[in-house]
Amino acid sequence: MTQTVADRLAGALAVVLGVDRVPVRLTAWDGTSAGPADAPEVVVRSPQAVRRMVWAPGELGLARAYVAGELDVVGEDLYDAFAALSSSGRLAAGQSGGPSIAERAALVRTGLALGVVGREPPAPPEEIVRLRRYGLRHSRRRDAAAVSHHYDVGNDFYRLVLGPSMVYSCAVWNDESVGLEAAQEAKLDLVCRKLALRPGMRLLDVGCGWGSLALHAAGRYGVQVVGITLSQEQAALARKRVAEAGLTSSVDIRVQDYRAVDDGPFDAISSVGMAEHVGRGKLPGYARSLTALLAPGGRLLNHAISWDAGETTWEDDSFIARYVFPDGELISIGDMLNALTSADLEVIDVEALRRHYALTLREWVRNLESSWDQAVALTSEGRARVWRLYMSASALAFEEGKLGVNQVLLQRPGGTPSPLRRDWI
Repeated sequence: MTQTVADRLAGALAVVLGVDRVPVRLTAWDGTSAGPADAPEVVVRSPQAVRRMVWAPGELGLARAYVAGELDVVGEDLYDAFAALSSSGRLAAGQSGGPSIAERAALVRTGLALGVVGREPPAPPEEIVRLRRYGLRHSRRRDAAAVSHHYDVGNDFYRLVLGPSMVYSCAVWNDESVGLEAAQEAKLDLVCRKLALRPGMRLLDVGCGWGSLALHAAGRYGVQVVGITLSQEQAALARKRVAEAGLTSSVDIRVQDYRAVDDGPFDAISSVGMAEHVGRGKLPGYARSLTALLAPGGRLLNHAISWDAGETTWEDDSFIARYVFPDGELISIGDMLNALTSADLEVIDVEALRRHYALTLREWVRNLESSWDQAVALTSEGRARVWRLYMSASALAFEEGKLGVNQVLLQRPGGTPSPLRRDWI
């Protein structure tokens, strides 16, 4: 029996995923189809997609084909297709290393049969240039370059995705009907309450983004805030928002590495969605640096995503490393607690917000999809596809329990003891 183009594609995808049978229906560029009729439909629009998988079998090749528009999902809802793929074979196990040598040879044979073997296609321009020329991983210069890749995409693009709150971290939902803006305001206020902010206190906001927490803390709690970021675009908009709120005497926004802050002590420190950029090996030093900036009795709130699906190796060849968070690294909540408490900080509260982040991400994806043409005009179709892919896949990972997100509240010894019960939160 003669195999169709779609049959060969299904076999190639099965090799890439490490499964016996593909979990999606594939439609090839010649109109033929293969795979379960009732499964989500993936369209391979160009032979170039196959060439990418021959050269980069696994997650990276698939991602490149999607970002380039050579591979797509039928319909507006990507979740079913992503869920089917992410729960299969290597992707389900969190492996990005790809097939064996024998399996790679099989892919080459498929490519030859389809007439698509040739020179490696150039990566989509949205893929980051190697960071090695910026120095060692997590040096100050290289961290600044990595942050710029992700956050200097354009403030208007982020406003479209995040909504008016301009908060790029997990919201806190009382229930699913409250809406994104109310949930983000609830998160900002929760952070301020956990830190026990009062008028006249000094707060250091590490990774301050576009200034939303700094504005909330200064405007609602009367504190003096220093907000630091490595993104020039974030800092420019944060300063503009501070001026428009009439809070320039209360909020100082800086483009500064946390390791360069030298004007402590601070009564409280918030680090929301920033520790993921620090790196496992640098976390104890991160904890020591922040502890040294805290006054005795001062509190640190560390809000960070965790990897909850067992041991993994964070590789430079993964989609996330190449397109989204270069040099980023997620670790377990246990490892994070060990790193934070190595600096003589006492844990006084831990709160898991996994389900909250899944809800937040689905809202961001909805914002992006509802303004797709505008998002493409502000950046590029490839960049919009990167964000759609990473946010949709991340939402599923939180729902499946592979990812978590935790707020850890710590206190430096020497001040007023923490309350006996948790009611104050």
